[in-house]
Amino acid sequence: MPHEPDVALARFAESNYGIFTTTHARDIGFTDSLIAYRLRSGRWTEVHRNVYRLAGAPPTWHAELLAACWAGGFRAVASHRSAAALWNLPGKSTRVLEITCPRWRRSQHDGLVVHERLALSPRDLTVVAGIPATTIEQTLLGIAAGHGDRTVEMAVHSALRRELTNLVAIDGTLRRSARRGRPGIQRLRRVLELHDPAHGPSASEAETLLIQVLRLNGLPDPVLQHSIHDGPRFVARVDAAYPAMKIAIEYDSYEHHTGRRAIVHDAARRNHLVALGWAPITATAPDLESGGVRLAADIRATARLAS
Repeated sequence: MPHEPDVALARFAESNYGIFTTTHARDIGFTDSLIAYRLRSGRWTEVHRNVYRLAGAPPTWHAELLAACWAGGFRAVASHRSAAALWNLPGKSTRVLEITCPRWRRSQHDGLVVHERLALSPRDLTVVAGIPATTIEQTLLGIAAGHGDRTVEMAVHSALRRELTNLVAIDGTLRRSARRGRPGIQRLRRVLELHDPAHGPSASEAETLLIQVLRLNGLPDPVLQHSIHDGPRFVARVDAAYPAMKIAIEYDSYEHHTGRRAIVHDAARRNHLVALGWAPITATAPDLESGGVRLAADIRATARLAS
């Protein structure tokens, strides 16, 4: 039947954001003359050389990113800010398309950033949301190459918290990449050195920011998600703590602390902590946004009383 190739191509494109290549079309049964006719008729739109979008398919960010990867040829993958967006990590951006490939021989496109790198190992490549991308470890390294320590630390904590990777895997990638002179090595290694494996990752980006704010104000890193007991009885798990001084720090999130029941529960919990000799301190979003000077002063004053 004359329309069988079109039906097969539509099915393929549907599962690939409406994108396909000349190779895909030929494998399905399109000849060069049929390909030229589909382009002239407007049923296909050329996104890059030999990479097309089916008419009616929306030009989404995912579609444009996949098209750029396929235009890059063998081992072309989403990387850096684009890979961070696929993995949903801090440092992500969908305002640009960022890929890494051995060689880029296409014309330049607005909003497309290409990193040419010959030494791409298969173990550093994966597929995320149907798009070729760098692994989570290589993506963290890409974030470290273009962002500051605070963003990189948030990205590392996010990846560890969601169990996308672990410290052993990140360290292994660092060791392999260091031999190739990859940018971002020193920054990512510096961030990992600040992380205490015994304490685990933060439970949220707000907790990571809390650590960074306390650190910037000269305070040591607190213990995250610290459990407090009254003998054998569990009392509370606080966001952060200095156990030696019995200082418990809670991040006051409006989202999680609203309603009469929450207010009554938080008050009873706080009173129990005080009865056990703990000093509860509340950290708010304005504290973290302003640099935490007042918060740090409160912690120091409480520490003096405790001593």
